[in-house]
Amino acid sequence: MSDRLRFGTFMAPFHRAGENPTLAIERDLDLIAHMDKLGWDEAWIGEHHSAGSEIIASPEIFIATAAERTRHIKLGTGVISVAYHNPYMIAERAVLLDHLTRGRFMLGLGPGSLPTDAIMLGLDPTETRPLLEEGLEVIMQLLTSDEPVNSETKTWTLNEARLHLRPYSDPLFDVAVPAVASPTGPRLAGKHGIGLLSIGATQSEGFDVLGLHWDVMEERAATFGTVADRSTWRLVGLMHIAESREQAYRDVEYGIVEWFDYFQHTAAFPQMDVGDSGAVREAIEFVNESGLGSIGTADDACAQIERLQKQSGGFGCYMTLAHEWANPEATKRSYELIAQRVFPEFQGQSWSTQQAKQRAREGREHLAERNMQAVEDMVAKHQAEMDAKQRS
Repeated sequence: MSDRLRFGTFMAPFHRAGENPTLAIERDLDLIAHMDKLGWDEAWIGEHHSAGSEIIASPEIFIATAAERTRHIKLGTGVISVAYHNPYMIAERAVLLDHLTRGRFMLGLGPGSLPTDAIMLGLDPTETRPLLEEGLEVIMQLLTSDEPVNSETKTWTLNEARLHLRPYSDPLFDVAVPAVASPTGPRLAGKHGIGLLSIGATQSEGFDVLGLHWDVMEERAATFGTVADRSTWRLVGLMHIAESREQAYRDVEYGIVEWFDYFQHTAAFPQMDVGDSGAVREAIEFVNESGLGSIGTADDACAQIERLQKQSGGFGCYMTLAHEWANPEATKRSYELIAQRVFPEFQGQSWSTQQAKQRAREGREHLAERNMQAVEDMVAKHQAEMDAKQRS
């Protein structure tokens, strides 16, 4: 695994119900373009169909738009709800996006997080995980083999299915599945040799099982002859930073209470146990004291990532969960500060300049004397030349 930690965002997204959805989606696109200019590595975009907050219905369409506004950042589906789609069409669209983005596409696949989505589509929420397992099997076969695929479930039928277009990426773009607390995601990731998106990495239950999840991945990989690669392991956490803790606290007054309210009273997603707080200060204290996230300075953000590295044993990418706790300007500033002051600590860029500075400081007195002597020598040389000229 590379010593260079990658950085990204996991964008559900979260927006206040009732506000202008067109502007909210445009704001999401602007943020990704901003991240691209700052050197962020990845952005993953979710799929949801109900509850009024997570309003992107097709991450593929969003990614196609974002790709035209960016140059470097990789863009992933975070995640496509496999149970809601024909897996053949998921694979087809993924390969198309791989070509359209010239290899900047990543495919995230999951069961679907909102029960209200599944119910509208005639599915019981208990059916989505088995359908994910079957769908993932089909998708990986289609992406990695030319053999025909046959599959039949409650929601799809495939007869001698093959892709007629191979991926742009060689041999394949990144594929990943999510995990919160259960071993479902790690088992699938290990079986297929794909990445893991630990969405619940900073929640108490998710944090406690990080080591177990990696053990599960390694065991499944050994069983199925694949490779468990820590560089494809992505940990998701919450973060907002400013120049001072006081400023960061003021920033999140904008939207943190609404964010807590969504998870406690609207989204039927019990795995996202984010506490229950109706006051800004209580919400901030819960985030910082429980380890759920980091609201403060760059130093606080670094401490949070170091905590995750120690608990997990190492991973390839840290991703902030996009949340709109702060207004758009403060949000962009937080992403900028993370790039300026946090990236270098985990990408091998801070120590070299710090050591160069220290070496210069240690030799400053001697070097300053040498520099002054050089000036004096030149003054004396010039004066000598002028004196000689006058004498002649």
